[in-house]
Amino acid sequence: MFRGFFNFLLFSSIYIALVALLMVWETEEILGLALDKNTYFGFVFFSTICSYNFHWYLTPGSEKHSERILWGQRQRRLQLMGCLIGLMGAAWYGLQLVQHWLPLSGAVILTFLYSAPKVPHATFRWLKKIAIGKTIFLAFVWMYVTTLLPYLIADTTKVTFMDAAYLSIYRFFLIYAICILFDHRDREEDRAEGIRSLITSLEEPHLNKLYYASLLIAALFAIALAPVLPLFVLFSLLAAVAVVWSVKNYAQTHPSDYVYYFQLDGLMAFSALIHLLWRLAGGI
Repeated sequence: MFRGFFNFLLFSSIYIALVALLMVWETEEILGLALDKNTYFGFVFFSTICSYNFHWYLTPGSEKHSERILWGQRQRRLQLMGCLIGLMGAAWYGLQLVQHWLPLSGAVILTFLYSAPKVPHATFRWLKKIAIGKTIFLAFVWMYVTTLLPYLIADTTKVTFMDAAYLSIYRFFLIYAICILFDHRDREEDRAEGIRSLITSLEEPHLNKLYYASLLIAALFAIALAPVLPLFVLFSLLAAVAVVWSVKNYAQTHPSDYVYYFQLDGLMAFSALIHLLWRLAGGI
């Protein structure tokens, strides 16, 4: 019973939607945003549910054992329902943010572009041939929705645009490193499907350099935020970098969906979780 409930939370994309909310919350805290929290949180939650269920609904079965794909094959109606409920919820909250239609439309377009190559229509198949696109699209849309977009639509903020840019760059390269691990695991299947990315093109030594360079850049931009961050919050940002740095070998030798979609996806919000616990314990 517990495993069934856990699989439901994980594979229905409720878990990843909660990860997104934690990241938005941390952005709001770090940048001191005056944001219509309930509306934007609702938009992000339902948009994530919609986009991930849409993506997995279009993902065919694989010869490679995958708990998520097997679950999805058994729960096709549930995935479709998740996509439709997410779409309706995102539309409801999106209409309340219509004054910000231009920055919001950027998030919608980028999110669709990531899953578009899976749409069974010739109009979208050429997207599989775009070099480097897959990983960069995904990392950028996560950074944009959880970090830059809240800053762009907030009424006020306590920090400068450069501080928001530093946090955005930190988030992008941290997420990009995590995406590298996903693409490394799936690159043989991507090659077979004709989906090109930087990860499918690089040899192992160059891929390792890209991974660690991304994390080093993330750490440097976290440090650049030091003048506007409490020490413990800076520690939480660097702790996330350190953990992602250390999990590479483990992730590459343990390709389980539970490792990737629970542990690695969760690492995107690791600093936010530390930050939240610190606040709940009475931190400023």
